[in-house]
Amino acid sequence: MAHRGLDQLDKKILHLIAEDARIPFLEVARECNVSGAAIHQRIQKLFNLGIIKGSKFVMDPEKIGYETCAFIGLNLKNPENFDEAIKALRNIPEVVECHYTTGEYDLFIKIYASNNHHLLNVIHDKLQSLGLSRSESIISYNAVIDRPLPILDSVFDTRNGDDDDREEE
Repeated sequence: MAHRGLDQLDKKILHLIAEDARIPFLEVARECNVSGAAIHQRIQKLFNLGIIKGSKFVMDPEKIGYETCAFIGLNLKNPENFDEAIKALRNIPEVVECHYTTGEYDLFIKIYASNNHHLLNVIHDKLQSLGLSRSESIISYNAVIDRPLPILDSVFDTRNGDDDDREEE
């Protein structure tokens, strides 16, 4: 759902922190030409609206021992068991993403393994017990594009600063 109450300052803040989540608020304030307190208030507003869900450090999987990345399409024997399958997938640390999907698969997961042998063990020992009718694995050689989402203009008001809840300007 688009948030129509956001303005160009919100867009600029989101762009800056998406590029570098560790950017100091005072640097964001300087870039936006507003006070540090204003930035703090705006970022808190973005958290409260659920637009910003958090921040985290992104690790290079290969540098911490995970050389194999795979995407696996899963089909459940009994699709009514979605909840149980999701609960079990949450308990498999190698699974880093899980999506309900349309099309060929009931679920689509992203998994990291230390090597192909480890991947095979995860599939055989952990995924097959979910009650799968079949699965299809696709191994990723390398992520050639990995970037934050663009901040779309269509999500923001085009009003020129007449937002009633703007406390900083």
